[in-house]
This record gives sequence, structure tokens and C-alpha cells, in this order.
Amino acid sequence: MKRRHFLRQSSLTAFALSTTGFIHFDGKRFVGDCQTTTDILGPFYRPDAPVRSNLVLEHMKGDIVRLAGSVFHDDCSTPIENAKVELWHCSADEVYDNDSNAYNYRGTIYSDASGHYHFRTQMPVPYDAGGGMYRPAHFHLMISAPGYQNLITQLYFSGDPYLQKDASSRTAEAESRTLTPEKDAEGNTLIPFNVIMQKQLPADPVALTRLAGMYKGEEDRAFDFFVHEDQLWMRNEVFGQVLRYLGNNTFEPPAGGEWNRPQLKFDIKPDGKVKLAFTIMRNNGEKIVHQAMKM
Repeated sequence: MKRRHFLRQSSLTAFALSTTGFIHFDGKRFVGDCQTTTDILGPFYRPDAPVRSNLVLEHMKGDIVRLAGSVFHDDCSTPIENAKVELWHCSADEVYDNDSNAYNYRGTIYSDASGHYHFRTQMPVPYDAGGGMYRPAHFHLMISAPGYQNLITQLYFSGDPYLQKDASSRTAEAESRTLTPEKDAEGNTLIPFNVIMQKQLPADPVALTRLAGMYKGEEDRAFDFFVHEDQLWMRNEVFGQVLRYLGNNTFEPPAGGEWNRPQLKFDIKPDGKVKLAFTIMRNNGEKIVHQAMKM
């Protein structure tokens, strides 16, 4: 489908500077501004990518790189073993593999006892997201670990001409995820990226099941919600968009750029019916609310 439309071995001592921020020891524990920021999931996520670290396609052009780092608990220092790390990106000809059994440029690995993960792949390229609006080259990552909110983020690369033209990559939150490829001792290209997990805001699994389903609104507008890995998702043409739980049956997409992301408020009626208010704030301040009922 054409889109028009590390291993840096890090040992933390009393003071350490990582790609996710500065960490210092306060006499009891490591603290600091080390949280990994989130980004939009994007429309091309596919679950169940093969467990593999080598995503290189020998017949495809593109510089070979190694993306690697470690996954830590929210104390910024304790590694997480068996954290699930999913990587996906487009090819050098601007294509995401959205339907083949090969799952090209898509892979899943699990962190080792030291929290380390690594992928060997090829550099993605910028692509036309529609109407001549180009997205900078980027990697997509989803990191999952028990007790934490699934971390969904994107990695960008310094020097990309489209960084300041894209709503997601030009934000302050994306600065710590705009990386400069390095060279390891053997001269190979290395992209180091450490991940700090954050506690999840749990939603009752029973409530999620009640909210999931097809909703119909005015002008035959339809919304389809489903539960995947204990989170609520809104279906799209490839798989879906994960929704962050805010409490009180209210959800939103993960943090993105300057675009005004919608907010979804579910109202469970006494008779068991569920009403959805889908609210969008436009850049000009206009508020739009779409109402829909669960079928």
C-alpha cells in the first residue's frame, strides 16, 4: 500500500545522562526528568508482528541501522525484563506493509534481564501523508510491561527537512526523541534509545467490554470500538487507534502533536444503553460534538 495518503551498554551510576533525560541520586533513589514522552500511534499499527530482531530486507535499499537501548521502571534505573517492544516503519519507497504475511519492517522482541532490547533494520524515509504534506522519517514503537501504561511513541532523526513542518515532530515533547545516529566501534550506524515506563491509569476490564462495539450517529456516521490487551481501541482500516483512559468513562488518543485530538465520553444509561459524545476542538476554537449510540 503506497502511502500518499543500541546497543549502547548503559550502566547507571550516581549520575547519568541518557537519551531520555538527566538522572541523579537524591540519597535514596534515582530521580529526574527521565520520562519517555508519547506520540501518536498512527494509522498503520498491526498487532502480532513476528518475534524477531532482524528486519533487514536484502533486496531493499536503505542504510542498515541498529536501534537499541534499555527499558526501565518509573524509578529511571531499575531494568524491566521481558518488556514487549514492537517496532514498525515504512520502507525506502514510502510503503507500510499493512496486509502481507511477511510483516515487512515489523517486529517484536522482549527485553533481557538487564532491560536491553535491540533491532537491526533499515532507515525509513519521509513520505507524503496526503496533499503534499510530508512526514519526517520515523520509527514507531510500542512498549508494554505489566503494571504500566502501554508506551506508544515515535523516533525522529536530526537533520530531517520535515521536522519543523510536521505537527508531531516539531513539539517540545519530541525533542528528546529526535535522535542523531551514531557509529559503533565497528563503524555500524547505531540509534540509541532508552525507555522509561509510566504507571497506567487502569480502566475496569468489565467496563471496557461494555463500551466496546459499533456506534451509529447522525448522517450514518459510525464508530467501532474493541478491546485489545486490556485497552480500548477505535478501529481503522488497518487495525485500530489505541485510546488513553482519562477516568470517568472518558478517553483520548495518546499524546500527539499540535493537532486538536478528539475526546470520547461514554455515558452508560440506566437501561444499559451507551451513548458516545465525540468532541473535537478545531484550531480556530470551534467545538464540534458528534453523538452516537451503541448498536
